Amino acid sequence: MGKSYTEYTMAVQQSPAPSRGPGAVHIDRTGEVLTFTLDHPEQGNEITGAMFEAMLAALREEALAPRARVLRLRARGRAFCTGRERAGEGVAGMRAEAARLVSFKQMLRATPLISIAEIQGDALGFGCGLAILCDFALAVERASLAFPEMRAGLPPAAIMAYLGEYVLPRHAFPLVLFGEPFTTRRALEIGLISEVVADAEHLAAAADALTERIMQLDPASTRACKDLFHTMRQNSFESNCRLAVEALAVCSATMLRR
Repeated sequence: MGKSYTEYTMAVQQSPAPSRGPGAVHIDRTGEVLTFTLDHPEQGNEITGAMFEAMLAALREEALAPRARVLRLRARGRAFCTGRERAGEGVAGMRAEAARLVSFKQMLRATPLISIAEIQGDALGFGCGLAILCDFALAVERASLAFPEMRAGLPPAAIMAYLGEYVLPRHAFPLVLFGEPFTTRRALEIGLISEVVADAEHLAAAADALTERIMQLDPASTRACKDLFHTMRQNSFESNCRLAVEALAVCSATMLRR
């Protein structure tokens, strides 16, 4: 029997604290809304290994037994997320860390839940990439975004794996090459985020309103729409045409049976 979401949260909070301070992610379910709240403000909501494991476990459980329809990703403190913990030693340890973070991003993108990132503060490196992967990314005006890895001589490979799907290369390459901060308004202009709001109060209201709009849609159709959208982004035009015929036939037959 798997752990409950409460047990996952407690496991993170009670795990041995990393040297740079304790961290937690609070995982909550209210109706059909699953919420991940990053709570590691002392380190800019840097995501630790235990936090990764808790969120991965929740997404895996949801994949096996779907119950939620919306995933909200938020944070406490001034920063949304300024990166991830780097505790691996040697090539093997670092490879294991990299595999875990990539697995989390893959599961976040593949989940049938409609995901909403609520960026109430700075989002840097992994944190910025995490927000972009969500289906909707809402951000406050004052937040600063950046992919600063190259300033430490590290090409941000995990982000480059998908950044080109969200923004044109002429915009994307300077962001990863120079690592300079950019505003949420700039992010909105080039297609990295969905909406910019004035402050945290407006952010919560916008996320609530978006959640309500999603909840008004048919659950099965919503899941099918997200799956088709991401699948067709990867396929050739010819493959998508064949897929469209099948999807239209199946979905139309389902509607007639209702």
